[in-house]
Amino acid sequence: MPLALNAGDALTLASLRPLIDQMREMEPRLAWALLEETERMARESAEGQATELGWQRDATFDLTETDYLEMVLKKTCWLATIFPTRVGALIATAARGEEIDLDPFIRFGFFLGAAFQIQDDLLNLVADARYGKERDGDLREGKRTLMLIHLREHATSAERRKLEALLHRPRRERTAADVTWLRERMEAHGSIDHARRLAHGLAGAALHEFSLLFGPLPDSRDKRFLEGLATWVFERT
Repeated sequence: MPLALNAGDALTLASLRPLIDQMREMEPRLAWALLEETERMARESAEGQATELGWQRDATFDLTETDYLEMVLKKTCWLATIFPTRVGALIATAARGEEIDLDPFIRFGFFLGAAFQIQDDLLNLVADARYGKERDGDLREGKRTLMLIHLREHATSAERRKLEALLHRPRRERTAADVTWLRERMEAHGSIDHARRLAHGLAGAALHEFSLLFGPLPDSRDKRFLEGLATWVFERT
């Protein structure tokens, strides 16, 4: 753990070096804007990760779908989708001496990033042998996924008591039988199907925001790439 923490600190610093090197050649206002965007992305991501880890440490049980999506906005979306599109827009418009409203990129990035994260959580449950992570690892970890939250909201009183007891145990005490029971209850209460529907709805919302943001731009390989991300989310394994 100490080695991992130190390596993470070193990588954080190393990631700033390319930006610092380029700042000498950039227009000062653009350089400062990019540094601010980078700081905000790092802060939002750290807050989201801390929220999720805190839920597991404190055995937080009474979470809602809104709680999950707010956590994902910070943990996943700012790093993976919001930050890249906002920075790209800043650089592109600065080259033409324009200013741009960056708020719409938060909506596009949230919808796309949330669809990605829900699908990622689903793959942990339903992916085939090509899946590159520990299958059912989220259940063993007690990760507060959308499916787990949905299960808690729709479980019977007896199931809810058992679920809460399971989530209070450390990972090493959760057995294969516990994981099987969680999967069976999720399937019985439609938690997996619910998450799949919501992910597709979010991807559709991302496409709508894409049309507003990028629709007026001329066709290009990069534009098609961005548009295709909404379907790639579900095609990856």
